[in-house]
Amino acid sequence: MNELLLIGQLLLFYGMVILTYRLFGKMGLLCYTVLAIVAANIEVLVQINAFGMEMTLGNIMFATTFLVTDILSEVGGKKWSNYAVNVGFFTSALFIAISQSWLYFMPNSLDFAMPHIQAIFSNTPRLMVTGLLVYAITQRFDVWLYHKIWRWTGFTKNYLWLRNNVSTMISQFLNAILFTFGAFYGTFPVLDLLSIIITSYGIFMVTSLCDTPAVYLCRNIKVREIWERT
Repeated sequence: MNELLLIGQLLLFYGMVILTYRLFGKMGLLCYTVLAIVAANIEVLVQINAFGMEMTLGNIMFATTFLVTDILSEVGGKKWSNYAVNVGFFTSALFIAISQSWLYFMPNSLDFAMPHIQAIFSNTPRLMVTGLLVYAITQRFDVWLYHKIWRWTGFTKNYLWLRNNVSTMISQFLNAILFTFGAFYGTFPVLDLLSIIITSYGIFMVTSLCDTPAVYLCRNIKVREIWERT
């Protein structure tokens, strides 16, 4: 069941990115980035078994943020992709501050939500801060490497598959190492951390290969934008 749900997530999330770009253009992708980062940092708390491996949720959702920056690099250039990283970083920091403020309120006798809120968000400051910092580092690196490869191969779409896959796979490898050790070191044994890195990167490799058609499609798609394109 978990395997089918993960495959469904992959198709759903990538479809959401394409639809968002189709309907709302580059600004829509900025909004999606905010949603994906917040959701991925909550999802990562869930541990599951799938495809014979132990893994955390959130990998597929977080992988879509790399898809978004690659699409923005293709259709808007380096300025837009870096802008998406900045927006994602800022809004994630705001969400951490907001979610942590909830924990200081004293619920009344009618409340039923606070125990669940505390169970989720009292354990996530380290995860969220780690996710925030790792996001900024790996996404900046991804944008830099993407455009570096673009300059090497020429500014055409002939090598889109190359810059998309190479930049994303290397960045995702960096992300798997930094996030796993930053978020879980001292909580799980080192061997378990290495297992999480291997399984996470295995998922990232699959998601990276699967997102290439989405980048090609979005580069060629006619965007329905209300405002004049910039």
